[in-house]
Formats: sequence, C-alpha cells, structure tokens
Amino acid sequence: MSPNIGISPKNLKKSATILATILSNEMTLYVKTRKFHWNISGNSFMELHKLFEDQYRVLEANIDEVAERISQLGEKTIGTMKEFIENSTLKESPKEYASQKHMLEELLDNHEQMVTEFRDYIPVFEKDNNDFGSADFITGLLQEHEKMAWILRRYQV
Repeated sequence: MSPNIGISPKNLKKSATILATILSNEMTLYVKTRKFHWNISGNSFMELHKLFEDQYRVLEANIDEVAERISQLGEKTIGTMKEFIENSTLKESPKEYASQKHMLEELLDNHEQMVTEFRDYIPVFEKDNNDFGSADFITGLLQEHEKMAWILRRYQV
C-alpha cells in the first residue's frame, strides 16, 4: 500500500531516489572508515583506531535510518554492494592502503562532500517534492557529518 501523506507518488519516488544515493554514500563511507580502522598504524594508532570505530558506528546507525526512511516513503531499499557502488557519488580506492595522513584527509573530504550534497538535496525535498520529513531527516544527518568532519579536521596540521 502506497503512503497517503500529502506527497504525490511521483515525488515519493523522487525523494526515495535521492535517499538511495545518500544510503549508498553512507555505505561507501562506512566501508572505507571500517577499512581504515582495520589498517591504521603509526604513532596515533590506538587513538585513530578508536576514532574510526566511533565514526563507523554512527555511520552504521545512519545507514539503517536512511533505509527505513526509503521504506516509509513506500519504496524498496537497495541492498547489494553493486547497487551501492552504482548509486554512490563517493569513490573507493581498492587495493590502496593509505597513510594516517591520507586516511584522515580522505575521510574529511568524503564527509565534506556529503554535507555539500545534503545542502543541495534539502531544497529539492522541501520545494520540489513537498517532503519536509526527508528534508528534516537529512538536516540531522548533515549535522552528524559536520561534526565528524570537524573532528577529522582537527587532526590536520
């Protein structure tokens, strides 16, 4: 049964498509953060190991919430790695094992890219799709990514 929440079926679909991209980016960043957690070494090993774990746990919760939001809009949620890769605007670096400095830079860049994309999506949810719930939801995600970016930025010297 399709939701009857004051949003046209066409706009529900458009919102769900944007959310699928967000879900894919959250999953890509989650996997990348997890990879860095597993492969960190050097002077700040334990500190960064714990930081990356804290951040991938936040991302894991975000993934579930985005997937549930798609379902709330009456759409099916993608769930394969192939679909996530196809829908993600973030890039992976297979077979590359970055230095601490590069790990921090890459994660920071990814969080900032997501924040920038969220700022573009919010008016689309609100003005184009009449989907204030998704706009509000994405605003909350934006704030979480701003905070994670801020923490990573503090490591830049």
